[in-house]
Amino acid sequence: MTIFRRRLQETGKELSFEAARMALDQAGMEIGDINAVVHGTAPDAFDGVHMKGEYLLDGSGGARKPYMRVYTGGGTGVFSAIAGYWHVASGLADVALVVNEEKMSSCQPHPQSVFAHIWDPILDRPLKPNLVWIFAMEMNRYMTVNKIPYEDIARVAVKNKRNAAGHPCAQLADPDITLDDVMNSELMAWPVRRLDISPPSDGAAAVVLASEDIVRKRKLRDQAAWIKGVGWCIDSTMWTDRDLVFPEYVARAAKMAYRQAKIGNPRREIDFAEPYDPFDYKELHHLEGLGLAERGKAGLMTREGVTERDGDLPVCPSGGLLGVGNPIAATLGIKIGELYWQLTGQAGKRQIPNEVRTGVCQAWGDLMQYGSVVVMGT
Repeated sequence: MTIFRRRLQETGKELSFEAARMALDQAGMEIGDINAVVHGTAPDAFDGVHMKGEYLLDGSGGARKPYMRVYTGGGTGVFSAIAGYWHVASGLADVALVVNEEKMSSCQPHPQSVFAHIWDPILDRPLKPNLVWIFAMEMNRYMTVNKIPYEDIARVAVKNKRNAAGHPCAQLADPDITLDDVMNSELMAWPVRRLDISPPSDGAAAVVLASEDIVRKRKLRDQAAWIKGVGWCIDSTMWTDRDLVFPEYVARAAKMAYRQAKIGNPRREIDFAEPYDPFDYKELHHLEGLGLAERGKAGLMTREGVTERDGDLPVCPSGGLLGVGNPIAATLGIKIGELYWQLTGQAGKRQIPNEVRTGVCQAWGDLMQYGSVVVMGT
């Protein structure tokens, strides 16, 4: 995983190579050992090139190999690993390399401008929407229906920015941030304030997925974590067609992953979680979708310290998108990557003090629409 920050001097190819090389080095492999490459990356417009998957192929080691690009918006950070898993689990590949890249700084004046072109031209575009006020409506609906005080939501940003202080790739870590800092930050679109939002970023991350035979032959078992279950779901195109108070698409994806992982009671059987947190309220929203909190109660769990790194259910021990940064697809490194590091005891200062055997990560894409979930274990 590369450092997440504004990186104008490196191209997307160079960022991809940096992450891929680190992953191969840790696995003791060369690109010749890789049977297939999956590349995850978000809109072409961020990099300002057409056919971005093909453009990044050389940097991610996909030349002359089975190669595919996946893109499910923010959900790419977890879905790309699911696509890599398919290749290995099906027997098509013994070893797959998954590389995710995002370079948002190329898009001027702000990456937000890319999303001006995603709206339905008849129903949405005349309103001149942007993502902040769209998600402000969802946050307001979630708070109002469940009677959640804003303080409980702001505590997520405090927790995650503090957690990120132990992450070597973090962009917005802040060990001294307070609840007042978040609650008094600039109002963007009520009730969303500046510190409720993760920062745009540049970066890349990569993982090596291998079959059990390869793990055994290369004597990698001591440093391996295992994918136990995967799930994904996409809801209808029109976000106005559904009640925004509960992420049904996450709940359905989670049920699929839990079923494969043979998890009947996620609250008891999951030791820690890395839900997608581009806004602080989304961590709470997604915890409920994952079945790790009762509807409307995730904020209470945060207030009571349950989701702290040393709590009963650590949530985003990495620091999440709010603390580490949000290069959309490259969040692979703080979702799949963090599960791997925690499960193998390699998280350093971020290591959860209690023993962890099972973790779940989730990512979310498009307009309140797409969920991808992976369960991993020792």
